[in-house]
Parts: sequence; C-alpha cells; structure tokens
Amino acid sequence: MPGHAVADAGAAGQRTDDTAGATVAVIGAGQAGLSAAYHLQRRGFTSAIANPGGERTYVVFDANPRPGGAWQHRWESLTMETVNGIFDLPGMALPTVHPAEASRTAVPDYFTDYERAFDFPIIRPAHVTSVTRADADPDGELVIETDRGAWRARSVINATGTWDNPVRPEHPGARGFRGRQFHTREYVGLEQFAGHRVAIVGGGISAVQHLEEISRVATTFWYTRSEPWWLDVEFEPETVGREVIARVTADAEAGRAPKSVVSYTGLPHTSYTRAAEDRGVLVRRPMFTAIEPDGVREADGSFTPVDTIVWATGFRPALAHLDPLGLRNPAGGITVSGTRVRDEPRLHLIGYGPSQSTVGANRAGRAAVGEIVAALRRAAVPAIA
Repeated sequence: MPGHAVADAGAAGQRTDDTAGATVAVIGAGQAGLSAAYHLQRRGFTSAIANPGGERTYVVFDANPRPGGAWQHRWESLTMETVNGIFDLPGMALPTVHPAEASRTAVPDYFTDYERAFDFPIIRPAHVTSVTRADADPDGELVIETDRGAWRARSVINATGTWDNPVRPEHPGARGFRGRQFHTREYVGLEQFAGHRVAIVGGGISAVQHLEEISRVATTFWYTRSEPWWLDVEFEPETVGREVIARVTADAEAGRAPKSVVSYTGLPHTSYTRAAEDRGVLVRRPMFTAIEPDGVREADGSFTPVDTIVWATGFRPALAHLDPLGLRNPAGGITVSGTRVRDEPRLHLIGYGPSQSTVGANRAGRAAVGEIVAALRRAAVPAIA
C-alpha cells in the first residue's frame, strides 16, 4: 500500500517513553510536504515506520484521508484551465491533463501516483494537535502529538498550508443576517445561488472566480476594502518577479504575518476576469458598513437587499499546533531565516511566506532538507577543545 499506511502510529519506532521516533517529521502532504519527503528520501533518509530506530529516518503526517492536500477540497468548477498553475513535483512531471478537468480530481490523482512511485512513509489520516519541546535541551527532540499517537523528532518540517485556517471577518450585524453565508472553503458551485442576490466579499483571485461564476445565474455585488490592483501584463503561472519575492521574504524574515499573494503581485487578467467584465459584473463596490437581516448597508448609506454573502476573504497559515512553542511575535508572525524558524532552529516552515506558490514550495522543501542535513553533520563533528 502506498505511503506505508499504518493502523497505529504508536506501534512504529517505539521508544522507552511510549512515543515513536524519527529523525525528521514532516507535517502535511501537499505540494510542500511531498517535496520535502522526496528530498529526504533522495538524501538517504529511510522510513521511520519500516525502519524504526534507524540512523536517519523520516515520517510524514497527513490530516487528509487520501492524497491531494487541499486540492481535494476545491470547488468542482475550478478546472485545470482556471487554477493559477500547478508546478511539477520533483522527480515526476505532471501528466497532460485536459484543461476542463476539475483540479480537485486531477491534482489528487497526480499526488496519488507520486506517492505510489516513491512509497513515502505517510500516516493518514493523522491530525497533528501540538508540537512541543521534549525538554529544555536546545539540541533535544520535539514532540509531535497526533490523534494517532505521539512521535519525537530531532527536526520538524511544517508544511500545513492555509486551507484549514480561513479568514472570515467579524462584521457588524453578521450574526443577525437571515440569509446564508459561505466562505470560499465551503463553496461548492453556482447551482446553489440560482436566482439569488449575492454579495461577494474579497479582492483576490478566488473572489473574482466566484463573481464570474455566480453571476451567470444570480445578481451579484462585489465588495472590496480597497480598489483592486490589476496587473498590466498577462499572468503567467509561477512567474513572480525578484522584487516581489524579495518583499515577501523581507516580511517573513522580519516576523510580519504573511499577506495574500495578490497583495504583492496584483490581480491578473484572465479568461474569467474578461468574461465577468464582458457581462458587466466586474464592478467593485466599496465595502459595506454593516450587515442587516435582509441585506447590507452600503458605504453611501443606501441599502442593498441580498440573500447570500460569500466571504472570499482568504486564508492564513494553519499553524495553531505550533502555538505551544511560543513562536508568534506581537505582529502575529513567526520570524524565519530561509525556512528555519529563528527562535526554534529545529523547526522549518515551508509553503510559508515566499514559498506559498507551488514552485516556491518545491524549492523550500529542498532547502529545508539541505539545512537539516547540514545541521546533522555539524552535530556529528566533535567539538575542538
């Protein structure tokens, strides 16, 4: 069975304190986590499940019941033609896929084949509830608590992405709204909005995709806090300027909480933005000031009745399980240098900050493994008196 699936995580690599052990634990099996697993395997690390007690071992925890990361949860109409771009995982090219195929099918199929080809030691479903320090020794182990048992590791690569941490702002009157409210995370498709009056909130790519789709069957109103910043050039997936990468990196290394990719790059013009514009629905309104039981109060004081509010307000990194380590600064961010967390060098964050994109996640996986290997080599060299 691919991924060395096990029924009881605690049965593998048993230690004297009843926790299993690995040299490296990877949390998450999306693009970033699979990239890290590939590079660990390539650098000679073996399965902590098949080789408990081995010298250099690794294990991967995935909260999902099957391969595919967050892609398996995307809405059906998000096709391979309309996604921002999927970059090949290291060592296996993405096969040719029909542009009309749903990304929630095509990408998990690709990830499944990838896991089968490399036979990574993945435990799923395994939800990581916390990461803590085993003791006060800065060179000691980290303890990874999961709903499948506890593990210890010398290093942890966190690759949990953002899907499990949706941003849904508290807005005046929201609790009294008599209609329906959805976040992008709960969005299924346009059929549920037929004949409705729908407020779509958000200035990112998902908001515009929802707007174009829902407006085919409903009356839509698009709200953003500020005027969208449109790119003047055609969007090419994974092509991000050095200046943008430098700005994202500077924020991450200064400990500022990561912002959305669009806030750095601007909104691209795509087939769906042009379709929305052609139909006259790509019209932005200033953010409403309050939600009332049957609609929203506009910035100019007028009232617009709506049946449904779609919060396309993005996501933040899903890092609550790391909170016991006390790494967040007053600004809400975690300071990193490259992939390594400054205040906890045994921990690496990938798919975070400048590595949020799929190509960035690949590079970050390789970089994190390289740093871990270098740290292990330094630890193996006796200190010179």
